[in-house]
Amino acid sequence: MNKKLSNSKYLAQLALLIAIEIVMKLVGLGSVPVGPLYMSFLTLPIAIGAILMGPMAGGILGGVFGLVSFKDAISGVSVMTGTFFQFAPIKTFILCVVMRILMGVCVGLIFRALNKSLKGNTLSYAIGALSAPVLNTLFFMGFIVLVFYNTEYIQNLAQTLKVSNPLSFVVVLVGVQGLTEAAVCCVLGTIISKALSKALGNSIKA
Repeated sequence: MNKKLSNSKYLAQLALLIAIEIVMKLVGLGSVPVGPLYMSFLTLPIAIGAILMGPMAGGILGGVFGLVSFKDAISGVSVMTGTFFQFAPIKTFILCVVMRILMGVCVGLIFRALNKSLKGNTLSYAIGALSAPVLNTLFFMGFIVLVFYNTEYIQNLAQTLKVSNPLSFVVVLVGVQGLTEAAVCCVLGTIISKALSKALGNSIKA
């Protein structure tokens, strides 16, 4: 870890991806409000970083995403996490930040395992890129169901959505939004990470 963090090229590339995340958020490309949730494309730079630079970079980039999300919870920009923050700030931090760090690390580990067996096949890049939005939804919504499902806010939301169990709640709430996130991240993540991998060789892989 110390060797990676002392590598100027590694740090420069990581800083660039962090900057891209922040700019995407500032210009409105990172998080698009859809009902109580956000359709987020911030998983794209996380996927690219995790694929090209490894699990640690994925975790750091996921942490940046999480901190941005937690800021939205504190400020009340996000209705759902803002509500959670009012009565469970620590659990909201875990939801927003820790789950995103875990997602980024897992994407890097998944790609690393696939790339070893598939030896640079495009499929490994596609699955790696797809795993970012899928794991983000799985960890985020899974934590909500485990920790917040019985709260008044979620029960009222479930009643509004006319669902009666956690699984249908997740499916209805995520819906087309989740499919759109997955499709965009899979396609763009595969193209960009594969192209950068060829252009830069092994110099940026962790």
